[in-house]
Amino acid sequence: MSRIEAPRSEDTAATGTLVDLLLGGLPAEAVLTDPDVTASYANDMASFCPAGTPAVVVLPRTVEQVQHVMRTATALRVPVVPQGARTGLSGAANASEGCIVLSLTKMDRILEINPVDRIAVAEPGVINAVLSRAVGEHGLYYPPDPSSWEMCTIGGNIGTASGGLCCVKYGVTAEYVLGLDVVLADGRLMSTGRRTAKGVAGYDLTRLFVGSEGSLGIVVRAVLGLRPKPPEQLVLAAEFASAAAACDAVCRIMEGGHVPSLLELMDRTTVKAVNDMAQMDLPESTEALLLAAFDTTAPAADLAAVGALCEAAGATQVVPADDAAESELLLQARRLSLTALEAVKGVTMIDDVCVPRSRLAEMLEGVDRIAEKYRLTIGVVAHAGDGNTHPTVCFDPADPDESRRARESFDEIMALGLELGGTITGEHGVGVLKKEWLAREIGPVGMEMQRAVKQAFDPLNILNPGKLF
Repeated sequence: MSRIEAPRSEDTAATGTLVDLLLGGLPAEAVLTDPDVTASYANDMASFCPAGTPAVVVLPRTVEQVQHVMRTATALRVPVVPQGARTGLSGAANASEGCIVLSLTKMDRILEINPVDRIAVAEPGVINAVLSRAVGEHGLYYPPDPSSWEMCTIGGNIGTASGGLCCVKYGVTAEYVLGLDVVLADGRLMSTGRRTAKGVAGYDLTRLFVGSEGSLGIVVRAVLGLRPKPPEQLVLAAEFASAAAACDAVCRIMEGGHVPSLLELMDRTTVKAVNDMAQMDLPESTEALLLAAFDTTAPAADLAAVGALCEAAGATQVVPADDAAESELLLQARRLSLTALEAVKGVTMIDDVCVPRSRLAEMLEGVDRIAEKYRLTIGVVAHAGDGNTHPTVCFDPADPDESRRARESFDEIMALGLELGGTITGEHGVGVLKKEWLAREIGPVGMEMQRAVKQAFDPLNILNPGKLF
């Protein structure tokens, strides 16, 4: 589990110098030094990820203040850990010992919404849901929708290349980041990308920063692409007697050329957990529940076609919604999945393995075997249309043996994903949790090139050190 070490007495003088220099370019209220307060910034939401004790937490409001922080950090060779809302699940926002935690939550302005160019310009601390609702008032749509969208920030979404439920149709965060303003490790400000619909000038540095987990620079402004707001979606729920049959339905839907706005799967363990927590009367005889949605101009016809494919794959029951209110009820179970699984034991490890859609059934069957092998409850929810699975290991952190088995099962799930031609992370990032596995996935030459990029942007290795590799 995450651990916060006590400050060392010999660091007191150095911390005083650091704080004094920071106060030279920041207001006093933006510099937090109370140990009880700074300790609360040490971790994100990942399990099994160590964290150090920050020397200081800063909450800048302007680009110039961020530049001052980075110049100070460079002068003193102090590590800087950028943070958003700390809803991440890989330890990417965990503090390093004696670091400056650079919390960007106060930089929370939407600077522009342009319906003609279909862009929004936002600071990194803007909450995803706040941006989505703001652009919606202009008839526009910002698609990336992580499950934590009511809490997570745009900067955090960019840092971890977040996904969400709508990715099967609309793609992930990377597809909507057109340009960035980034403060580099030495305090210089760099702009990347564009505001135009097209642009191919030079290397795509914008895309390089998306998913870099704050290890290359500090995003202080983002130009984000928008789409016209789609019609309200209608949802269908299909029950299956086996996970393999549900995955077969997924393959049939995608092979048939259908473009659902959502295609989600819950296994029997997850269905039971949701019922136990929320008494939703989901059928616990089902082995897998598949939810499909369409936001087209004729969603009922699309649902009928997909329903027929589900029945051909062996669905025991298909229930299409008649309206938006009924659709929302069907989706509520999916939204409660992770909370319900957490209630099983009190703590979860949420894996994030993505496999080719054609191997999805093998992934779910493999997770079942791993759960049995380690005598653990492991529920799976999946963005099935992407092949992005979230095997969720439920365990008691007070039980050392169960905690050990949880960690070993987590690793075995990642190994299974790679064996099936997948990736260790589809949307949560590498952080601390999956450092070892990144090297296994991309190989020694890939690691050499990744480190060379890091060296070019951060030669002193002060930006979020210890993450990724």
